[in-house]
Amino acid sequence: MAEITAASVKELRERTGAGMMDCKKALAETNGEMEAAIDWLRAKGLAAAAKKAGRTAAEGLVAVAVEGTRGAVVEVNSETDFVAKNEIFQEFVSNVAKLALQKGTDIETLGAAEYPGGGTVQQKLTDNIAKIGENQSLRRAALLEVGQGAVVSYVHNQVAPGLGKIGVLVALESAAPADTLNQLGKQIAMHVAAAHPLALSVDALPGELIERERAIAIEKAKESGKPDNIVEKMVEGGLAKFRKENSLLSQLFVMDNKTPVADVVVAAGKDAGASIELIGFIRFQLGEGIEKKQEDFAAEVAAAAGQKKDEPVA
Repeated sequence: MAEITAASVKELRERTGAGMMDCKKALAETNGEMEAAIDWLRAKGLAAAAKKAGRTAAEGLVAVAVEGTRGAVVEVNSETDFVAKNEIFQEFVSNVAKLALQKGTDIETLGAAEYPGGGTVQQKLTDNIAKIGENQSLRRAALLEVGQGAVVSYVHNQVAPGLGKIGVLVALESAAPADTLNQLGKQIAMHVAAAHPLALSVDALPGELIERERAIAIEKAKESGKPDNIVEKMVEGGLAKFRKENSLLSQLFVMDNKTPVADVVVAAGKDAGASIELIGFIRFQLGEGIEKKQEDFAAEVAAAAGQKKDEPVA
């Protein structure tokens, strides 16, 4: 059996919101496997939703840039939030987003691109690290484009124009007036920032994600003690709910919390006299998928367990 350390208990607690003792038990039941422990807690109804399991503490900035019918979003990480307030860092992230519109999203290609004022993006990043005195990295970039219509951006927790903690792009294909598309796109982008859909439509949800949810739903339903035929209905009902709540087009619009986003788009098209199709979105949240150590908290958990931070939890 794998050793269960206070640090692993701390990480699981942060990722799920479950109690310390429940986290300890989950890790023990799953031989210390983090993802399996998350599923175990969710099956027992002790953890938050899957999307919250990805929350992290990485610092830096997300930037968006839109030009014509194209939009780009990039994420540049730093060690502390203090750097995100630095004007040199902010200018760099903003410029990289603009460069991504022309150079694409491959990080190596983007790093080799010519930076405004001379040198390459990577050389400028290295220079900034020396000037600011803190490590920084260009992590990821994405593009969204339409043939006719608009790509609309939104930044949540904006610290400067186009810069913040969450960056969203929404693509609307349509011949409707630009003002109509920009207004609708901004509202949908705000919805995406708040509701965190995992895919555009139900059919676009990854198969492996659905299978993982199915396994969790089966485990939950079995604990009810009901007959197999009822368990099967409970599982399918749970999956249908999951699909609806995590697909953008079927989510209830945050502006009224009763109309599916798909219906909002159709209604806007009727009002504009031209059909509108929501063809895609991108949502970057700062630090998604990166875990940053928080030693003090780990020590705190260890102290609560009556031992040193890196010792196995008894």
